[in-house]
Amino acid sequence: MSEHLSAERADLLEALAKHRELFLGTVEGLTDEQARLTPTASELSLGGLVKHVTATEAEWLSFVTDGPADGPEVDWENVDWSDPPAEVLAYQDQFRLTEGKTLAGAVAEHRRVAARTDELVRTVDLDATQPLPAAPWFEPGASWTARRTFVHLVAEISQHAGHADIIRETIDGRKSMG
Repeated sequence: MSEHLSAERADLLEALAKHRELFLGTVEGLTDEQARLTPTASELSLGGLVKHVTATEAEWLSFVTDGPADGPEVDWENVDWSDPPAEVLAYQDQFRLTEGKTLAGAVAEHRRVAARTDELVRTVDLDATQPLPAAPWFEPGASWTARRTFVHLVAEISQHAGHADIIRETIDGRKSMG
């Protein structure tokens, strides 16, 4: 029995799938060592980007189901970078494929989180609204619907697919398009 989805839900799922495909295509065939490389002016690596996109998507899933999470209180303007606090180090590790972690493991976790997202897109009330967390980049008191959150995920994955494409091209010349 095939499931019947509204056009809106089908469009969201299609957009997420397409941009995930472009994103994950940038890591196909790489070794863990290549996934740790930072060959551009940025400190980003492909493995780190997979971890970051996965963690970000998981955070937005929790937002849709549970509302804004309390994050660690970090005074980013006054961090002692010679001895950063544990919360800062944990945040930085979200952008790295650290020793003992594998690209295959990071991709598997990404796919697990993506499957949870897809299930929410199929089932959640798209008009359900949550207040955005207090952050300098959000308007105070603003809220997002589940729909708006899923659209944001498409943009997030797309943006990082572009970053990943540049890094991959720098490593071995492979491009996702063209």
